[in-house]
Amino acid sequence: MSWLNLENKVVIVTGGASGIGKACCESFAANGARVVIADVDKVAGEDTAARMGKAFNTQVHFQPVDVTKAADTARMVKDTVAKLGRLDILVNNAGINIPRLLVDPKGQQELGEDVWDKMMAINLKGVYQCAQQAAKAMTEAGAGGVIINITSESGLEGSEGQSGYSATKAAMYGLTRSWAKELGKRGVRVAGVAPGILEATGLRSESYENALAYSRNITVADLRKGYVATSIPLGRAGKLTEVADLVTYLASDRASYIHGTVVNISGGKSRE
Repeated sequence: MSWLNLENKVVIVTGGASGIGKACCESFAANGARVVIADVDKVAGEDTAARMGKAFNTQVHFQPVDVTKAADTARMVKDTVAKLGRLDILVNNAGINIPRLLVDPKGQQELGEDVWDKMMAINLKGVYQCAQQAAKAMTEAGAGGVIINITSESGLEGSEGQSGYSATKAAMYGLTRSWAKELGKRGVRVAGVAPGILEATGLRSESYENALAYSRNITVADLRKGYVATSIPLGRAGKLTEVADLVTYLASDRASYIHGTVVNISGGKSRE
């Protein structure tokens, strides 16, 4: 038995085929949990599940899901319980970030209704739908559980060129704290994790960096230098594994009194 005692726990990680989600899946699998990689990317999800299951000698399954669709999120939880017997942990990780300016004098990357609606649908509607289905399964089973929401330090600090994304992440602080008040009395802990600047992930793709650099009127090279040089007291970007380690800890009984809290992991960049 490991220190975290996650052996045979059943965990769903949305957006688990890449980035932070994939790192979380690996950490849970390494600690003996039974993992469901829930993702819209079928090819990457199935491949990741197969390789991860062999690498860690535990059950790792892929579950296709579009978190914006209520029927998909309900099926995700139903299939997990049917296949693995229960649901202990949900990591609400699926999200997108599309940099846009509120006002762009050049008219190239101004925040429009289509981009706004897409981010709200995935980053907020998806989060509440997944949490709702997971909480129903956990409370109906009577064994409790844990819901961890992956937010961002930009939800508190704001971020130039990323107001829409920051708004969704700010809202997740409120969701985390509100759900903690509702679900704690029914045995479900709710917590959040707020990463700062990280090494390359699905969110920090080349197209993302180009868009963000444009929104700040700098080059991509300058943007990358600025990630570390001027804003992070520890002097480096965070590692995906460092976020995953925090998530697995919060999901374990070692964190049994951490509830309604969002934990900052930004190398000192943020004040909270």
